[in-house]
Amino acid sequence: MGFLNNTTVTVDAILTKKGRELLAQGTEAFNITKFALADDEVDYNLFDVTHPNGSDFFGKVIENMPLLEAMPDENHVMRYKLVTLTKSTIKMPVLTLNTEDTLTFPDRRIPTTRSVSAETSGTNDTSYTFILHDNTVVSFGVNSNSTAASGGTVPFFLGRDDAPNSDTRIGTAVTITNFKVSKSKSTQLTIVGNDTGATKSITINNDFVNDPTA
Repeated sequence: MGFLNNTTVTVDAILTKKGRELLAQGTEAFNITKFALADDEVDYNLFDVTHPNGSDFFGKVIENMPLLEAMPDENHVMRYKLVTLTKSTIKMPVLTLNTEDTLTFPDRRIPTTRSVSAETSGTNDTSYTFILHDNTVVSFGVNSNSTAASGGTVPFFLGRDDAPNSDTRIGTAVTITNFKVSKSKSTQLTIVGNDTGATKSITINNDFVNDPTA
């Protein structure tokens, strides 16, 4: 959904693939209960506190910027969510994981499974969106001990090379499993808090190389 222009309150709303599926099931299935706002198109570096015309013009360039049209691809919109925090909040939410910034699967000749869980400090996220950029490197699914959830947007841009093989899960934890590959490969796992928009990415290396002589 997006504003048609910045002089009226008229909005342009289109349904995603999931939205069309729910609408086809009937009005009871298509029931919007939550929404999120984002400012993907805003460049706050343009806020000019030295404007010669005074404080009323500090943000004039930003206010006159063109706004994005509605897009149905969740991999290309809602990258920077707006978040409402309590007045007592003194720090921005920070997403922490139970693993290092690099997760490496060594060549042990057998598949290995690791669990990745997320937690947000400063405030709470009820669920997280886990985005595996390339599912030809490893596979993943929602952890059986995770609190699974539906919905949630994906405010993260995937490059042209990543998007065709990307995979997404929503919950509080996922399991990562490696498999044999022709050569060592790497990809990224991006985790996004569905309430706060806090984001963190880690690198996943798969060194489980298929040895034709074995």
